[in-house]
Amino acid sequence: MIAKTYTVAFDGIEARLVEVQCALAPGMPGFSVVGLPDKAVSEARDRVRAAIGAMAVALPARRITVNLSPADLPKEGSHFDLPIALALLAALDILPADKVEGVVSLGELALDGRLVAVAGALPAAMAAGAEDKALICPRASAPEAAWVGAAEVYGAPTLTAALHHLTGQAPLPRAEPGAATDGPEGRDFRDVKGQERAKRALEIAAAGRHHVMMVGPPGSGKSMLAARLPSILPPLTPAEALETSMVHSLSGLIEAGGLSRARPFREPHHTASMAAIVGGGRGAKPGEVSLAHNGVLFLDELPEFNRATLETLRQPIETGEVIVARANAHVRYPCRFLLVAAANPCRCGQLADPARACGKAPACGADYLGRISGPLMDRIDLRVDVPPVDFRDLDLPADGESSATIGARVAAARAVQQARFRGQPQVRSNADAEGALLDQIATPDAEGRALLTRVADRFHLSARGYHRVLRVARTIADLAGSEAVRQPHVAEAVSYRLSLGAGG
Repeated sequence: MIAKTYTVAFDGIEARLVEVQCALAPGMPGFSVVGLPDKAVSEARDRVRAAIGAMAVALPARRITVNLSPADLPKEGSHFDLPIALALLAALDILPADKVEGVVSLGELALDGRLVAVAGALPAAMAAGAEDKALICPRASAPEAAWVGAAEVYGAPTLTAALHHLTGQAPLPRAEPGAATDGPEGRDFRDVKGQERAKRALEIAAAGRHHVMMVGPPGSGKSMLAARLPSILPPLTPAEALETSMVHSLSGLIEAGGLSRARPFREPHHTASMAAIVGGGRGAKPGEVSLAHNGVLFLDELPEFNRATLETLRQPIETGEVIVARANAHVRYPCRFLLVAAANPCRCGQLADPARACGKAPACGADYLGRISGPLMDRIDLRVDVPPVDFRDLDLPADGESSATIGARVAAARAVQQARFRGQPQVRSNADAEGALLDQIATPDAEGRALLTRVADRFHLSARGYHRVLRVARTIADLAGSEAVRQPHVAEAVSYRLSLGAGG
């Protein structure tokens, strides 16, 4: 007899349906799993045999073959345990074959039959909903999967509970979505004393999703400013929250099945490998750029990152997605992030202080920042110097604007862009506009166009740099509540483009 059920294999954030077929045949007793399984899937036969034995069910002295179809799709992970067990129980006539065939399942089995939580429950539920099937998963993964709403989700604590549910002896309750959270309490911009220009640059960056780079000596507040950027970003929309959570689900980062409305803030160390940043490794998992999707990617000490790793950021910054290429697969992940980079002006960081700078100044500064390639710098919209703050000013009372005040302006500007780009799902902010759309929304007035023309000619702006200035100017106009892009908006955008003394 051949019984079948369904599970999923992950191709990026997409969960592809896999048919799990189980056949019992005469011959030498054995248990084999075919269909391009990895080591974890091949080991499922031992976990399944032990879990079924814990239910006091003896396997027959026959040859057991499990096929995972399509056979040319790589199968990775321990979540194949539960569907293999269900298919085998159906082949043994312990479970009704039609009930098993009507569900999608995933979950890792402990040797005593307990179901262990696995990554990827959220995209698995979306795949089950698309096929109009119910999803059975470990109880710990069910609140996460239930967020989809398009599929009935049942969380089983053990293999026995899943069996009783499918036979109708003890139906499981339908899982409820986990509690949505607002994320950790955000730090406030009011804590930052001075650095008004850097605060303004971050406000513009948050309003239009423009990439920003801060350069200043150690202790000037670059990391402090970057850590407060999430406090002025608007919450994730429902669609963005689902997108972001699908990536986090594949990485096992969703806690207690709850989704977060806070935008991600990722800050990898400069020693991180290329696979950690852009994705890859075993199973081609998403990297930091994808985990920062719809949020912020903060790269502190940017020149200290590996040069090859930095160069891999160029395409994701432009396209909003990254392709992890491997010999047997090309995996695509979304990565529409806001890049915030920080750097010292030179290796010792004291280039601007003649009394403390090393004997190699100023050549050391050019060599240090020269580690960042021109094409990558060309993709950074806002460049701002962050001077040191006098220690005497640190005793002054905090009198700057709060994150709530700045965030209100950012939210208003984002609302304008949301209305402007309604009906264009690929364009969510001014940073995404290009071509004829950019000409339509960001063409400056005559004075602004004349100014931009002079700057482009004087500083040899690239075509990309020219368009990025227009995008920033459009965001500045949105923050000012102006329908038209005017000369002051262009002038401020240009000032950030040239802050570090470079064109492009």
